[in-house]
Amino acid sequence: MRTAIIGAGFAGLSSAKVLRECGIDVTVFDRTPDVGGVWSETRRYPGLRTQNNKGTYALSDHPMPKSFPQWPTGEQVQSYLQDYVDKFDLGGALRLSTEVISAEPRPEGGWDLTTAHDGSTSTESFDHLVVANGIFSRPRLPEIPGLDEFRAAGGQAMAASDFHDLDDARGENVIVLGYGKSACDVAVPISDVAGTTTVVARQLLWKMPRKLGGLLNYKFLMLTRMGEGLFRYIEPVGFERFLHGPGNPVRKSMIGSVQSVITRQLKLREMGLVPNGTFEDIARSTVSLATERFYEQVVDGKIDVRRDAEVARLVVDDAGRWAELTTGDRIPADVIVAATGFHQEVPFFSAEINDALTDDRGNFQLYRQILPLTVPDLTFAGYNSSFFSPLSAEMSAVWIAAHLHGALDLPSVDEMRAHIDRRLAWMEERTNGKHARGTNIIPFSMHNIDEVLADLGLDVGRGTKMMQWLAPVKPGSYKSVTAKLRKRLGTTPAGADARGLKLAG
Repeated sequence: MRTAIIGAGFAGLSSAKVLRECGIDVTVFDRTPDVGGVWSETRRYPGLRTQNNKGTYALSDHPMPKSFPQWPTGEQVQSYLQDYVDKFDLGGALRLSTEVISAEPRPEGGWDLTTAHDGSTSTESFDHLVVANGIFSRPRLPEIPGLDEFRAAGGQAMAASDFHDLDDARGENVIVLGYGKSACDVAVPISDVAGTTTVVARQLLWKMPRKLGGLLNYKFLMLTRMGEGLFRYIEPVGFERFLHGPGNPVRKSMIGSVQSVITRQLKLREMGLVPNGTFEDIARSTVSLATERFYEQVVDGKIDVRRDAEVARLVVDDAGRWAELTTGDRIPADVIVAATGFHQEVPFFSAEINDALTDDRGNFQLYRQILPLTVPDLTFAGYNSSFFSPLSAEMSAVWIAAHLHGALDLPSVDEMRAHIDRRLAWMEERTNGKHARGTNIIPFSMHNIDEVLADLGLDVGRGTKMMQWLAPVKPGSYKSVTAKLRKRLGTTPAGADARGLKLAG
């Protein structure tokens, strides 16, 4: 079976490795010249670091190097993925600097992929297609009135992922749009060189310090099953039933205590930066790790945060370039860096296929975040963004491998559709629509992994899960899953003799 994989980030590369170990021939396409996806050199902004510590943000059989800091830089994550390619000899399967222009289903089954490389196009046929282009596919740059005139007058405006050179901000009046992790991350190095740095935040988020109270590493709170269990899942299991039943007062007290500690530790009240709502609201979008030095720069006056505001319009006059905010304030603006999210899209599909993949609200209808119901020979990897995105994507790849071998006993289409509809309605309600078209499962990372592996009968044991209740999840606990599936299927790794594939497990 010839399988095309679109995307060479965590999801695409782990899919390539897992599928090939299970006897499936793979070709990986990516439009960038290097592997990494969002960690590619073409998309890295100054200040980019992981949100997870290195021990939890990794693939099961390839730990982060001991030499890396606890929170690796974007450059280090990209080098980690290149090492993964080298370790498992995936280089021969890669087609980098190659953009998939269109993917069309063939009448007899499979797909025709038309790609562009070095100014020429070509078309190839594949039996199956794995979409791993990431849920952060195209940055969202707000349409601000006056933007064209602002640029014509020498102003710069770009998405954070397109901002690569701090010299573009040196001595300038810079406005950073957003208050998520990427906005705060990029604002700190900008504030070191800019004339002024203003963060315009439509809505403040709760931030987690790396060490709560200066002592407890946040991984022991948020990167455990206990941390996940503090927020109500659609189907609570085990001890979660107690936490969201008779133990609810204890649970609320725990969350309230965390909120109080964060407020004091980060001095949010003194800065006027206490978010609206409660810490429990993180379940409505995502946890955002507090960027090192961000609040210190606010205190020192090097970063000015304008909360509950947006840029209403950009103005150019004899006095210079300005941003007028919805609060009525007017601030100088030479450079706009937008860290305001992404458009989730699959641009190489026709409108007809995209309509078949989504519901009437634009949500992706994917069983287990992987399988579309009405488009054959197609699966998705990495459409289950979570705290443990590398591991989530890798376990989805194992599910895909079993599916391609016909080794999954799936419910009927009607049952899967009912399951999807119920999940999407719940996701929309609990996040106020901030669920990335049904692809963001934060904070329920391990629930998703459990469900995927339960379908395969390859879940880790109860003892491992008990350890994960209070200790951070170790991706290495799942390193034998692919080998167990391969043994069950009785497959030989595709091209192992020719490519010298090193087997995991």
